Amino acid sequence: MVDNKEFLFKGAMYYGFILGLYWAFKYIFFIISLYISSFYLIFIGMSLAVPFIAGYLTLKYKEKIGGFIRFSHAWQFGVWLYFFAALIVSIEHFIFYQYIAPPDFIKESLEQTMNLLKDYKPAIQATEAIEQIDIRPISLTIQGIFNNIFYGIILSIPVAFFVSKHNNNTSSQQTNI
Repeated sequence: MVDNKEFLFKGAMYYGFILGLYWAFKYIFFIISLYISSFYLIFIGMSLAVPFIAGYLTLKYKEKIGGFIRFSHAWQFGVWLYFFAALIVSIEHFIFYQYIAPPDFIKESLEQTMNLLKDYKPAIQATEAIEQIDIRPISLTIQGIFNNIFYGIILSIPVAFFVSKHNNNTSSQQTNI
């Protein structure tokens, strides 16, 4: 039998590629929303679907490995799934920030954030930290990768719980996972 970690990474890469393509498609709606605001609703709707798609992909992975998966295995798969998807979509993010985004897009986004925060009277350290954010395309892309991994760490918990709770086969395969 294939080593579990090797199979975990191969499965996460395969399904992460699929999720990454979905994210890339979804991000097109974000880009279009800069010019046609109603497309932002489509982008949000597709974003809300991501945990459900990740759950579906985790179920497909579970079927591939024999119908049984432990919580920790499913959670690790989910984190790696988000990681590989983040790598795929990061290419599109970089291209957007570097070549497509209006020249003042990043600056205006930062100013909007600062204006929103002023209403909540944040600590001076918080506003200073925001003002010091590195807004180069590569740093924004890397930040996006880390954000997506963080979301994967959190959102994979309920998915792993659901998927591991509904195991199909509890025979001898339990010891192989």
